[in-house]
Amino acid sequence: MPALMWFRRDLRLADNPALLEAGADGEVLPLFVLDPSLWGPAGPSRRCYLGASLRALDASLQQQHARLSVVRGDPVRRVVLAATEVGATRVHIAADYGPYGRARDQNVERALADVGIELVRTGSPYAVAPGRITKGSGDPYKVFTPYWRAWAEHGWRAPVDPPTGTAWLELEDTTDIPEPRRPAGLSLPDAGEAAATRRWRDFLDHVDDYERDRDRPGVDGTSRLSVHLKYGEVHPRTLLADLSRRTGTGAATFRKELTWRDFYADVLFHQPRTAREYLRPEFAAMAYDEPGEQLAAWRCGRTGYPVVDAGMRQLRSTGWMHNRVRMIVASFLVKDLHLEWQHGARHFLHWLVDGDLASNQHGWQWTAGCGTDAAPYFRVFNPTNQGRKFDPQAAYVLRWVPELTDAADPHDPSPEERLATGYPEPIVDHAVERREALSRWERVRG
Repeated sequence: MPALMWFRRDLRLADNPALLEAGADGEVLPLFVLDPSLWGPAGPSRRCYLGASLRALDASLQQQHARLSVVRGDPVRRVVLAATEVGATRVHIAADYGPYGRARDQNVERALADVGIELVRTGSPYAVAPGRITKGSGDPYKVFTPYWRAWAEHGWRAPVDPPTGTAWLELEDTTDIPEPRRPAGLSLPDAGEAAATRRWRDFLDHVDDYERDRDRPGVDGTSRLSVHLKYGEVHPRTLLADLSRRTGTGAATFRKELTWRDFYADVLFHQPRTAREYLRPEFAAMAYDEPGEQLAAWRCGRTGYPVVDAGMRQLRSTGWMHNRVRMIVASFLVKDLHLEWQHGARHFLHWLVDGDLASNQHGWQWTAGCGTDAAPYFRVFNPTNQGRKFDPQAAYVLRWVPELTDAADPHDPSPEERLATGYPEPIVDHAVERREALSRWERVRG
């Protein structure tokens, strides 16, 4: 019997169990729905990248004499229409555990059932799906380290091969894959399954150095796989299978970073309100400032703190920011500018090409002191010291703040050097604002 494969965050052919399940039913319609509820708030980086990733998936299907059918509109209506058009009896998906995705899939499932079609969930975008790991009491984990131990003990399935010998179907009435205009000055990584594989192979050549280099934004020491994982161009199960054949601290540390991705997805699954609200509600009572000119300076990389400005300029230019720098700029927004974390999280999701709701929102809450495993609130990053520690040669700062090339210390240029180059004075005094942040924290501690 014909089946429908509804692609979402699994834009690949290899290691795609849901696709294999669809092929086992019979002829397969590969479908992608451009959902206005997701497309609208996606931001330019993700819109451009998604279009490129869909074109890459379509090209892979063409090698198997197939095409990706793309439609636009409400998934409840479009999936039912597509399934009935080709006579499918089952619609196959990888389960979505995000707040919107879960509700959407439940609505689609009910609409399909009304016309006698089954929605089949196989796999997920995670090595271990949210909700799978719990404490002995049945409660979810709230702290990373015990979750990580349980995650490693639980394990995950081995990767599966791409489909072979599949007969494919197409819809008659489809829309073109979108190709949004890229904003001036924004460059994005290559999209698609083949690009993800290349990036992973390149990183494996240097994975032994990951523990040493991952916190150094001036070197290419991270995997840059976050965007490929975001869109499912590669599955973490594939990465873990390759890592299992390697020893050393680099591979072990990278494996642990993959755990953080699953952990944050699990936290959001159990507490969907934390996509917008404080995980620790007492922090909502803290005194915060109203956003204004300082937020604007932060967004455009004109705070007068070189490593902060370098990070914000990198985000605007590449749709990505080094993880260590993400923590620095987040700490600056919350604890130096006294703004709520949601202002920064929204800006990140607008520009990040790897913008993932669970990882972004809970990464911000970690730095803001109100999330899981949160850094103690009194741990306030000194941006100048952070720059000197993790970018000692100022390679990162000078890449993104080139006006400081001739400064004696690019991490702390003198007033004369700032005046000569047009680089701004610091918009706040870090020492003063650190004391203010701690004073506000003491007031809500009771």
